Amino acid sequence: MDANRVAEDAARVFDALLAGGVAILPLDVAYAVVGVKQRAIEAIFAAKARSFDKPSGMFGSWALSRELHVMPAERHAMAREIVEQERLPFSIVAPFRPDHPLLRDADPFTIAHSTKNGTLDMLINAGPWHDAVAALSAQRGIAVFGSSANRSLTGSKYRLEDIEPEVRSIAAIEIDGGLAKYANPDGRSSSIIDFTEFRLLRRGVCVDQLVAAFHKRFGVSLKD
Repeated sequence: MDANRVAEDAARVFDALLAGGVAILPLDVAYAVVGVKQRAIEAIFAAKARSFDKPSGMFGSWALSRELHVMPAERHAMAREIVEQERLPFSIVAPFRPDHPLLRDADPFTIAHSTKNGTLDMLINAGPWHDAVAALSAQRGIAVFGSSANRSLTGSKYRLEDIEPEVRSIAAIEIDGGLAKYANPDGRSSSIIDFTEFRLLRRGVCVDQLVAAFHKRFGVSLKD
């Protein structure tokens, strides 16, 4: 992957998000649709026909999770090890610090629909475009939220051209990264792990590798 191209794409995506727009970009797990401001988040929920009971996820990294998520140090270390040693993508759900500047200064509507029961879902290690946008998010102090770029309950999309027109029509910018790394016939996206109870909230891509890694490295059995 051309690092210069990814950096340029991420910068253009961030400019569009700061202007209040919606972006569609390729992740290793599936294509994602993201926003920052209320009008973008509202547009995403409407285009996806997504229930507001299902919060958006946040783009992040193990380092950003360490700042935002309220967990024991050893659990933050576990997340880092899975990223750096196993190199697997996953989402962390855990209690969070609402007073962190990244969240404190975010749009209230966006935060209200990107958290649930005092927890925050953060996607980490999901490929070059994800990581580049997450890095800009941390650098600029602007949280980025979204979900898979598809109509709800239709399965994740792994090529830009497969995303439904209702979703593509709201995008101020689209990035075509070709076929997603973890494209699969089951329409799965990221695996979501509740780090409070080590529970699988969603069995997504790489779930078997994640289960094996948690057991081998930490003696932890991820529960369904």
